[in-house]
Amino acid sequence: MSENYKFFCHKSCEFFPCHKTNNKDEFNCLFCYCPLYALGENCGGNFRYTKKGIKDCSDCMLPHNKNNFDYIMKKFTEISKLASKKIDE
Repeated sequence: MSENYKFFCHKSCEFFPCHKTNNKDEFNCLFCYCPLYALGENCGGNFRYTKKGIKDCSDCMLPHNKNNFDYIMKKFTEISKLASKKIDE
């Protein structure tokens, strides 16, 4: 089975690459906007918080690493909990 859906490199994008990289050919643009951002400290990436408390992911390559598709998909359970609505029982 092909797994080409796990990788997309958009070299014609005016922002490519959006992070510093030594290997542009393996830069994954599939998760252009990181779905893990909302997990805050639990995302697993290389981030920092600014003095104003804003999450800064400019040094993070986690979503752009060609081999991290499965890691990100495993985190979707946590992401869906953030988006779910509490229903009074």
